[in-house]
Amino acid sequence: MTATVNPAPPELDVPSGRPATVPTPEPGDARLRRFSLNQKTIDRWSVRDAVAGCVAAGVQAIGLWREPVQEYGVKASAELVADAGLRVSSLCRGGFLTSPDPGAWQHALDDNRRAIDEAAELGTDCLVLVVGGLPPGSRDLPAARARVAEAIGVLVPYALERNVRLALEPMHPIYTADRGVLSTLGEALDLAERFPVEAVGVVADSFHTWWDPQLAVQIARAGERIASVQLADWITPLPPDALLSRGMLGDGHIDLRGFVALTDAAGHTGDIEIEIFNADVWAADGTRTLDTLRRRWIEHVI
Repeated sequence: MTATVNPAPPELDVPSGRPATVPTPEPGDARLRRFSLNQKTIDRWSVRDAVAGCVAAGVQAIGLWREPVQEYGVKASAELVADAGLRVSSLCRGGFLTSPDPGAWQHALDDNRRAIDEAAELGTDCLVLVVGGLPPGSRDLPAARARVAEAIGVLVPYALERNVRLALEPMHPIYTADRGVLSTLGEALDLAERFPVEAVGVVADSFHTWWDPQLAVQIARAGERIASVQLADWITPLPPDALLSRGMLGDGHIDLRGFVALTDAAGHTGDIEIEIFNADVWAADGTRTLDTLRRRWIEHVI
């Protein structure tokens, strides 16, 4: 009598709980060559956890965040990543440059110089800048944008000396008041193009820019200014906390494969980060999240 072998239950995607529709790529799968895990996507992971998770999954690049890097130690983080053979695709984040108070503005410049130093020590040439929203009590959006431009001009020589590029991240208009007064890729390019291409670039982030009728034109215009490509999906209804509204790849409305095709056509050949701020994703087991990300990468990106 032949024993009955029950098939293994299907893997479940995070955070939907739906059965996976493709196998999880194995470590060494060439299709993961450009996949980079932005550390914030698995928010509970320390630098050590994130590096170990990437190595176990065969992920070759990681986007790091300053706070956990500082907690672990910048030098120790750099050594850990290098020993693991990982690339650092970017460091998040500098910016927040809109304060009209001279002391606060100078403090922000000093912090950004430290961020540039940290990026250089970590071995990445990309420092992502979230430029900042309106100062408390202010409604003067043009003035806030002017202070960002002035600050970039101050920081450029320091960044050039350290071979770090300032990557301006335009943010969806829902964040203009509190996080990012640069709202479109075109607006970010207007500022970036005042400076050498090796000093200032832009971030092409699917979540922030997918809605823009000028997206294809502006990505083509960006060309070698593209310092980073980041992916997350746009889900509806939006969660109550707009900051945590980025969706798992394939769970929302963005043509992610088409988005990457635009950046590829513009000449971007580097890593592509998955950066998801989502409470349900953050609550899930990190290994399961990374498994889901790799499957969704195959389904929806490459």
